[in-house]
Amino acid sequence: MRADLHVHSNASDGTDDPATVMRNAAAAGLDAVALTDHDTTAGHAAARAALPEGLTLIPGMELSCHLNDRSVHLLAYLFDPGDAELAGQTHRIRDDRVIRAKAMVTKLRELGADVTWEQVTAIAGSSVVGRPHIARAMVAAGIIADPSDAFTSEWIADDGRAYVTKYALDPVRAIALIKAAGGVPVLAHPRAGRAWDLSDEEIAGLAAAGLAGVEVAHPDHDLAERQALLHLATALGLLATAGSDNHGSFTGGPIGSETADADTVARLHALAR
Repeated sequence: MRADLHVHSNASDGTDDPATVMRNAAAAGLDAVALTDHDTTAGHAAARAALPEGLTLIPGMELSCHLNDRSVHLLAYLFDPGDAELAGQTHRIRDDRVIRAKAMVTKLRELGADVTWEQVTAIAGSSVVGRPHIARAMVAAGIIADPSDAFTSEWIADDGRAYVTKYALDPVRAIALIKAAGGVPVLAHPRAGRAWDLSDEEIAGLAAAGLAGVEVAHPDHDLAERQALLHLATALGLLATAGSDNHGSFTGGPIGSETADADTVARLHALAR
């Protein structure tokens, strides 16, 4: 089995609709794919309806958290989307994303970048608005050449001049919410750069709080980081997962470029209620 456990659609900040994501997953030779849009399950129904024969959908979500002044993302798998408390928190996060994005557009305009809120919302459509939508609007406005150019200290990186913080959960609370909803919490890309890096001690603390796994294979993890994370996951009794973090034509690796095996998928299902 080849399972990509971290993929996005345009229900959040990916560029492809859920049906296209499913077709791309099948074309990549995957047996299973997890749709893990940011703070929403809005793409799940369309993904299920478009599933090609032989492809299994693993429902998921990437939940926004914050720990010690850094962004932390938790991949939540196989939870009950109707759980009131978890749904309430994701709704609050989505609402705050709009407030935050508007504030970043205001800051950009104050810095002389002629990008408008109307441009951002036209790109985002009905999706959960995020920084990638602002980056794409900046390209459309001719401010930068490529969306990746927005994620610098000059613009909207975590330490950028136009950056604005957003509401996010403490990861310990998020772990409890995911588990209470019957799901499986896995730490996403914990060594994907300075803004994301968590120490071994911090990961061990999350494991003690009920974390079930760590995303070991990710496009932004080099070989040494993967080996270190695999050793840590084994020592802590955590699942070692894999995902491309594909966002269509925007960011992440090609869909199916990082995959988990049948044993990992079976353990993921065994941990879910």
